[in-house]
Amino acid sequence: QAQLEESGGGLVQPGGSLRLSCIASGDIFLIKAMGWYRQAPGKQRELVASMPSTGVTTYADSVKGRFTISRDDSKNTAYLQMNSLEPEDTAVYYCNADLYIRRLNTGTYRNTLWGQGTQVTVSS
Repeated sequence: QAQLEESGGGLVQPGGSLRLSCIASGDIFLIKAMGWYRQAPGKQRELVASMPSTGVTTYADSVKGRFTISRDDSKNTAYLQMNSLEPEDTAVYYCNADLYIRRLNTGTYRNTLWGQGTQVTVSS
C-alpha cells in the first residue's frame, strides 16, 4: 500500500501566501512525478503544477510566476509555494503522484495516487 497526505491549506487574504506539503508513504519503490491539481466548486479538476523526476516542470498559465513546485526526494515530499494568492485560487488542492510500488506478494507495479485534498480559501 502507498498513500499521499497533504497539509498546509487554510484561509488567507488576497496577496498572501501559503505552502502546501504532500508526503508519499508506504511501499514506494520509485516516484516518477509529483504534482498538484485543484478543483473549484462547479469546475473540473485542473493541473496546477507538475514536476517529473526528469524532464520539464509544468505550470498552469494562471499560476506562472506566483506558484513554485518543489520536491525533496529524500523525504518523498512535494511542496507548492503559493504567493500573491487571488480569490480565483480558491479550491481544493490535490496532490498527485505517478510512482512504482513494490510489494513482496505483487512485485513492482506502476500506479497513480491522489491525496485526500486540502482546502485553500482566498478571501478578505
